[in-house]
Amino acid sequence: MMKLTVRQKAAFGIGAVGKDMVYALSANYVMYYYKDVIGLSGAFVGLILMIARVFDALNDPFMGILVAKTKTRWGRFRPWLVSGTVLNAFVMYLLYAAPETEGVPLMAFFAVVYILWGMTYTMMDIPYWSMIPAITSTPADTENLSVIGRTCAGVGSAFIQMGTVMTVAALGQGNERIGFRSVALIVAVIFIVTELICAAAVKEREDTRMETASVVDMFSALFRNDQALVVVLTIVLVNSALYLTGNLIIYFFKYDVGGGADWQGGYTLFSTVGGAFQILGMMVGYPILRRRLHNTAIFLGTLCSAMLGYAIILALCLMGLSSSLPLLLIPCAIVFASNGILTVLTTVFLSNSVDYGELMTGRREESVIFSMQTFVVKLASGVSVFIAGLGLDLIGLEGNSDSAGPITAQSEQTLVGLRLLMTIMPFAVLLCAFLFFRKKFSLTDEIVEENAKRLQEKHSHK
Repeated sequence: MMKLTVRQKAAFGIGAVGKDMVYALSANYVMYYYKDVIGLSGAFVGLILMIARVFDALNDPFMGILVAKTKTRWGRFRPWLVSGTVLNAFVMYLLYAAPETEGVPLMAFFAVVYILWGMTYTMMDIPYWSMIPAITSTPADTENLSVIGRTCAGVGSAFIQMGTVMTVAALGQGNERIGFRSVALIVAVIFIVTELICAAAVKEREDTRMETASVVDMFSALFRNDQALVVVLTIVLVNSALYLTGNLIIYFFKYDVGGGADWQGGYTLFSTVGGAFQILGMMVGYPILRRRLHNTAIFLGTLCSAMLGYAIILALCLMGLSSSLPLLLIPCAIVFASNGILTVLTTVFLSNSVDYGELMTGRREESVIFSMQTFVVKLASGVSVFIAGLGLDLIGLEGNSDSAGPITAQSEQTLVGLRLLMTIMPFAVLLCAFLFFRKKFSLTDEIVEENAKRLQEKHSHK
């Protein structure tokens, strides 16, 4: 068996950086851009985002089938990776270049462009993650590449979280509309370059087995894979908490913690610390814990630490200390480091479920199972952003897009509602994830190793 080269691992990681820069820009700032900058209502934006993401998510399994049936001289995955990247980069720019109009035309523009963004992102995201089982040959390689991919994805996401607000202010010179358009153009170019590097260096193995089937057969096989279902449902819950925080934190700093013209500085510091600890969780925290603990124990323990972080934020709010940035950085580090580890582990668990599914069903369906990852992430983000947008309207938050002028003052009731939205809801969702995963997940490290051995014996006799 040929091991992956350092060059291939680096190229795969570089691809993850660009891919998640684009996703983070959409997931974290579309609500803010269209509510505060453009002026649409939060509930409307949230509703459109939810409908668009659910609609697109329903198409994800079919994208997995298209990938599985693709046969070209460049393999199954790379043609989709390249074409999807170029199209998505263009649509991303359009998304943050809203026309100078209002009313129904603006609403229609937003709805159409966002649906197109989701569809084109799926074109490259599913083949990217589907490559993991197809370019690795051992559980160790699969886990290692999953860690690299998720770690580098975290780096890309952290770049966006740390730099977007300040870069928008700098490039826009007081005009956030211009600033976001400029940032979107820069990110789109980086995205194309990173995915071309990935596609040029990473190739699937020639002995890759990947059977195709009808839509009914593929869904039947997927739902017989109980462990894949456990993982994807857990991903829904974990990502729902993540996206609730991601969509609300900017309002928390602009209208509560910041409370002035320099709110971007506080938000950027918080995001920088969070991004740094997310990367540390992936690159340092997880490897250290992995030496001593099984993956299942790490996952459950990390869910508890994330809940602890939200509990600390709630406690600071109840004690009237929510405006203290130094104190907020403590739970920030806990929550983001935990999220980094959780992100790595969900991909590892999903990869392991591919082997499990082949043993249970007789088919190896990387694309369908990994398409479910994209499906549930979009589903979770769609529902979360709708709840966030609806919540912002219900608590009476009044936005303003003039970054150079005074920040709109919010009522005490509105600020209390914002703080509760940011803490209690993510905590409750993570608690559900903990209870569900502990009861239903069964792919321990020992079982994973045993499954790998059984598959090697099975393939060696063919």
